[in-house]
Amino acid sequence: MKIAYLINQYPQPSQSFIRREIAALEQLGLTIHRFTVRRWDRQLVDPGDQAEQQKTRCILDAGAMGLILACVRLMVSRPARFIRAAALAWRCGRRSERGLILHGVYLAEACVLVKLLVDCGSTHVHAHFGTNSTTVAMLAHLLGGPGYSFTCHGPEEFDKPQFIALGEKIARSRFAVAISEFGKSQMYRWCRYEDWSKIQIIRCGVDPQFLDAPTSPMPDHPKLVCVGRLSEQKGQLLLIEAAARLAAKGMRFELVLVGDGEMRPQIESLIQQHHLADHVRLAGWMSGQRVRDEILSGRALILPSFAEGLPVVIMEALALGRPVLSTYVAGIPELVERGVSGWLVPAGSVDRLCEAMEEVLRSSPSRLAEMGRAGAQKVRQHHDVAIEAQKLAKLFESALN
Repeated sequence: MKIAYLINQYPQPSQSFIRREIAALEQLGLTIHRFTVRRWDRQLVDPGDQAEQQKTRCILDAGAMGLILACVRLMVSRPARFIRAAALAWRCGRRSERGLILHGVYLAEACVLVKLLVDCGSTHVHAHFGTNSTTVAMLAHLLGGPGYSFTCHGPEEFDKPQFIALGEKIARSRFAVAISEFGKSQMYRWCRYEDWSKIQIIRCGVDPQFLDAPTSPMPDHPKLVCVGRLSEQKGQLLLIEAAARLAAKGMRFELVLVGDGEMRPQIESLIQQHHLADHVRLAGWMSGQRVRDEILSGRALILPSFAEGLPVVIMEALALGRPVLSTYVAGIPELVERGVSGWLVPAGSVDRLCEAMEEVLRSSPSRLAEMGRAGAQKVRQHHDVAIEAQKLAKLFESALN
């Protein structure tokens, strides 16, 4: 099977789960052609991402003239299909917050993609994220390209399902993928009952680097690690407020934030305001190996998110035997069990977050290790990338048959 993968921006630091999924499918004998709408505009630090970038073709590399010529070519060779695709782009754009002009661009991108798919011989397109990339895959199919499927992660898709025509995308797909039971329920909400059978769960997977990692002793050092893009939805500002309360109590701790993003200036300002330079460190983006080492050097992973799908870093931390402190959001409670493999607090509650952080810091290494073992066992059962890739490959095979 020749499958085309389409992502809006790929590769980038927060998408190691896509890279793992592709690698696992290729080990099963599938040929995967990688496509991105636009390239990541910052430096990639992970060698795996750097290698993946060399294998990925970019639609917007065609340039403005390439987009125009692709449209003209299909207008002439497939006028009826082009009119139908243009009408769908207009309908979607009319009710979208992104507007008609951008949906015209998506149509042009789909025209370029159709030619790329013919060149590589792909018989199916799988898009990650139900936003622009799936719009382009849907329009490409209407233009005469192969059928498509897509993985819906959240939370963006569930914040604006009608604006992105989520129900339309599910209806026109060969199948659609949710990464958790919660995600599946949200997709059910926004599509016809007749399309429910198309929605399947394929969980994000963790590779053997994490699943088979030797047991690492729980450190005595009171260190907590937060891994994620510095953004509103991840809740790091609330985390800094909670850290300030712990520091005011005289507690000894270190908090490391791995990642970068649009909220970095505000986070830096809040750290200065609360005089937390001795307690909080912003580490920026790291390679996968360095993130792994950072997690292992801490007592727990902490992720006080306001909105999520199901963060892969939670799976990675549990697989490494580190408990997790997170929130009752989306699919997180399906993996993190309160009192068993970690702590769950209401999103947005700085009081409960501070209490849980203090409990983590006061817990004995033996208790933390026990919780880590329980989490690792659950990840092995439900998030093995090889097993999940086999399920996805069967969906591809059924769709093509």
